[in-house]
Amino acid sequence: MELKLYDTLAREKRPFRPLDPARVRLYVCGPTVYDFAHIGNARPIIVFDVLFRLLRHLYGADHVAYVRNITDVDDKINARAAQDFPFLPLF
Repeated sequence: MELKLYDTLAREKRPFRPLDPARVRLYVCGPTVYDFAHIGNARPIIVFDVLFRLLRHLYGADHVAYVRNITDVDDKINARAAQDFPFLPLF
């Protein structure tokens, strides 16, 4: 089975060809956690979880690495936290 993904730049489906089929890597930016949760926060988690499972099926569980980060805390996030939760100490 050939996996095709939609290339938004080319506006067409293209075959997925990993740089290294023995070690398929998936790096995904995670949520920025400074506001209330909403349905948009769940979408990437669900979409990339499904893609990760498909890649494991195609390439083998031991050959797929999935990394997801949580956005670094910065001044904007600290200021918002201090505004919304003044009773909590910030580092």
